[in-house]
Amino acid sequence: MRTAVITGANRGIGAAVARALLADGHRLCLAVRDPETLVGTDLDPQRHGDRLIACRYDARDPDDAERMITTTLAHFGGLDTVVHCAGILRRTPLVFSDDQIGEPDELWRVNVMGPWLLTRAAWPALVASSQGRIQVLVSMSGKRCKGTLAGYTASKFALMGLCQAMRNEGWEQGIRITAICPGWVNTDMASAVQSMAPEAMTQPEDLGRLSAHLLTLPDSAVPFELAVNASLERG
Repeated sequence: MRTAVITGANRGIGAAVARALLADGHRLCLAVRDPETLVGTDLDPQRHGDRLIACRYDARDPDDAERMITTTLAHFGGLDTVVHCAGILRRTPLVFSDDQIGEPDELWRVNVMGPWLLTRAAWPALVASSQGRIQVLVSMSGKRCKGTLAGYTASKFALMGLCQAMRNEGWEQGIRITAICPGWVNTDMASAVQSMAPEAMTQPEDLGRLSAHLLTLPDSAVPFELAVNASLERG
């Protein structure tokens, strides 16, 4: 049994990961902007006893990471897994308009600094566990650039670099990192996509099962990068 923090766990991929990890018997802290959104759902902490708690977490607030990790450790007595699913999409092009001037900074704060600060807060507990695991939902946009999403792609490339730094610094302490890189996933973020039907996209539940399986692997078999394609990637 593992003890995991999952960000963005009230919707989409984060919720699917939470359900899969609960099914495998793990203990979870669901880190979401508004814990009230979980009330009455299958991820309502009241339905799972001491195995599930919810904490307010906004990736834009540096203090939330520390508070949430402190709460998790106080409740469970330890922590060995962090799953970063929180992120935002802004369609910021290379030559952005005056109205979009703040978007690159917002993408950096949420998509890069959010995981960085939370990992920093959780690091001592992950080291103490001697079997720490970090999973980061990076996206295929962290591996290649398609279209005109300059701001989003730049933030995801930076996030992939951060994952590599985590791997380097955590290796000797038994911490293993997996950068999960899906293409289109059938979530709200992809609701405007017209080039692919929702049923042809990767489904959140499938990513949830992959996430859970990764936690069953020994140090010697955890992949650093997991690319998940719903369509053929050329080049």
